[in-house]
Amino acid sequence: MPFTLADTLEDNAQRFSDQAAYLMDGNSITHRQLLERAKRIASAAENSGLQRQDRVGVLSMNNLAYGELMAACQWSGLILSTVNFRLAGPEIAHIINDSTPSILFFEAQYSELLAGLREQLPSIKTYVCIDGHVDWASDYEAFIATGQPEGSSFRAREEDIAALIYTSGTTGKPKGCILGQREMRLGAQTMSVETRSGPNDRILLVMPLFHIGAMAMGMGIHFRGGTVVLHRQFDPATLLKAVNDDGVSILHLAPTLVQMVLDHPNLQDCDFSKLHTIVYSAAAMPLPLLKRGMDLLGPIFINLYGQTEVFSSGLLREQHRPDGSEQEKRWLTSVGQPFPGTRVRIEDDNGNICPPEVAGEIVVQSTAMARGYWNNHKATLETFRDGWCYTGDVGLFDEDGMLYLVDRKKDVIISGGENIYSREVEDAILSHKAISECAVIGLADEKWGESVCAVVIMREGERLTEADVISHCQTMIASYKKPRTVIFADSIPKMPTGKIDKVSLRKLYC
Repeated sequence: MPFTLADTLEDNAQRFSDQAAYLMDGNSITHRQLLERAKRIASAAENSGLQRQDRVGVLSMNNLAYGELMAACQWSGLILSTVNFRLAGPEIAHIINDSTPSILFFEAQYSELLAGLREQLPSIKTYVCIDGHVDWASDYEAFIATGQPEGSSFRAREEDIAALIYTSGTTGKPKGCILGQREMRLGAQTMSVETRSGPNDRILLVMPLFHIGAMAMGMGIHFRGGTVVLHRQFDPATLLKAVNDDGVSILHLAPTLVQMVLDHPNLQDCDFSKLHTIVYSAAAMPLPLLKRGMDLLGPIFINLYGQTEVFSSGLLREQHRPDGSEQEKRWLTSVGQPFPGTRVRIEDDNGNICPPEVAGEIVVQSTAMARGYWNNHKATLETFRDGWCYTGDVGLFDEDGMLYLVDRKKDVIISGGENIYSREVEDAILSHKAISECAVIGLADEKWGESVCAVVIMREGERLTEADVISHCQTMIASYKKPRTVIFADSIPKMPTGKIDKVSLRKLYC
């Protein structure tokens, strides 16, 4: 029999009915209550005009309502379309107009931004404010009250699309990754297995739920009836308090956040007896930091590698052996071995399979793989070929079958766990009339892992300061994507084809 995410909600409501599904700021919602609220939201959405596979937009930081809205879509077969709240207005408008949601749930803090965009968003017929009152929107609880307890007339099917998660591409425009009910449930099962979670586990999520990482981790814990503890943003002191007071047993953190936790003065006063897993992802963990973490907290680290498009591999707790053989120590710099049910191969530019220790593009096949990109047939054909996902990452296998990331073919800069695409930043900078050429690279950053560096060539007779360039970028793209360093140069190295030679550029400035 086909299974959907709705089956997980139904099972948890029956087997773990009084167990907290979500916990935040002292408030909680049980698995039974989560299903009840999900049904009413789905029914209210249908009453407002939505039909099966219509999109439901969400513009919000982490909160309990976000969890309810995800559950409503999972149960009913509506499509969740997440919006990155960190983006600038034009970027948000692009995502909404691409996914065309009929309804948008939003936090009151974004009401002024949305008020200025509403005329540009023709698909949205209903606005619902999650946490306050806005004259041109429905109030959240009043909206839910219009729904019936039995839920919508339609239910999720295995073949349904479950979510559109937007991820930037090398073109600079966000792409809507199509994730199905079948694939997301299998992905949740994989996360449950990798974290070895059960009904008594509590995972703390500080990453925003619009990210596939936080969403998948939460679904993985719910797969076996556990509890998701939500924080709106990362703060090491608050995180340590949650580990100490809320019985958190699993953490999901980018390496830069792990370092901030280990550096915090309250670390020594925290009770870590219930903490059995720290999942690090989004970037490689520097070896000294990983060894320090294991010395302080024990052998509780696992490394998971993947993208919005596909989950690929993991390095298990047992494979973290800082005192092992030289080969085992090398494993600590890897992203582990492919997940069960996942195939990974390394291809050269001609499509040939690379032997061990030879780098090429990482290509993945999985039953939990995305179906393609929404409204973007060209990008779908480029990325998903013959049942395989071409990740754009460069890696290699060793003789033990461990996968290593070598480079990022798409020039992704990972800063504080966030992916920043150089082409997108370059386009923003080049829109300034005083700039003739630009190339963006990542610089090593002790705090954030990497920071954005722009190498800029001015037009003849023009003058700009570093502050001018950064200020201009903030009007075009999200603030976290702006350059932290601007280098004014007379020339930018290029390859014979005329393309910018970023390898040479990094040798000059990194």
